[in-house]
Amino acid sequence: MTEVASFKPVPGALLDADTPDTVRMSPAAASELAKGALSRIGYSVEDAQIITDQLIDNALCGYRFASLPRILAIAGDEKTRKERRPIKIVHETPLSALIDGGNNVGYVSVYHATRLAIKKARTSGIASVGVYNSYYSGRNAYFVEMIAKEGLVGIHAASAKPRVLPIGGTKPAFGTNPLCFGFPSVNGPVIYDMGTASIMVGEIQLFAHIGQELPEGIAFDAEGNPTRDATAALKGGWVPFGGHKGAGLSFAVQALGLLAGAALADGKVQDYGFLLFVIDPHLMLPGGEFPQQMADLVESIKATPRRPGVDEIRIPSERAFRERERRRSEGLVFDRKVIDSLKAL
Repeated sequence: MTEVASFKPVPGALLDADTPDTVRMSPAAASELAKGALSRIGYSVEDAQIITDQLIDNALCGYRFASLPRILAIAGDEKTRKERRPIKIVHETPLSALIDGGNNVGYVSVYHATRLAIKKARTSGIASVGVYNSYYSGRNAYFVEMIAKEGLVGIHAASAKPRVLPIGGTKPAFGTNPLCFGFPSVNGPVIYDMGTASIMVGEIQLFAHIGQELPEGIAFDAEGNPTRDATAALKGGWVPFGGHKGAGLSFAVQALGLLAGAALADGKVQDYGFLLFVIDPHLMLPGGEFPQQMADLVESIKATPRRPGVDEIRIPSERAFRERERRRSEGLVFDRKVIDSLKAL
């Protein structure tokens, strides 16, 4: 497998360690591998490019589980084996759109929904776009960063099929249900993306694939017994983050999924629904002050006096964006089992 071109490793300087069980690749080589694997499971050149662009960005930002391993999840999902139909708008107003994803993967359907939401918000000042009859959209932050780069504020909620146990329950009731906010600033986008589950499904799927145990106390098997076995957890479920507060947020995201049409595809109120809210800051602050105010807010927070031993106060997305630039030259590290499985698709 292609190594990172012209990179000279310096001991202790790499973000991601090399081991006998990993492979280091350039972003370009990883991209070609991803597009080849996606084409072999039936994706067009255009759709494979849209999916790959996000997967590689996810890896650059330090989310290894949300990168190339997701192709294996897509390939193994029953929805991938079903007929895909063209993505279409089924209801539209100047301020909104409801999109039937046509059983296309969310990496593609939500990408197009995001472009539409940006267009509508630029014209009308505010927009809401929902997508149903779709699945697996990847990182909410990827789409919300697209919005923030256009000078707009974005909110994205993504409900999913049940994976997460309600407080006191033994069977899943919520999806992993991420929620994301994005803001433009004169110094670039500021993004906060959080899953409402204690661990994301992609992480558990990766742990199952490479044989790694889960953290203690978050997962349960199909009979409701505690487990650290990732394969058993995929047949059971895991808990929300933060106890009842995380469970409450997860419930709210599941409800927002209904607003995106989650129940329209199969009549299930616990299913995939992707909802985007986009606001032009000029709608509220016509003088255009918001981007500078956001930068001032970030600087004020980072200037907070620090406790002994604390090097800096970070804001959401700062780590990911900083590491993204380093990995462009250092390369991307993947589990060798994942790379071998992609080649074997």
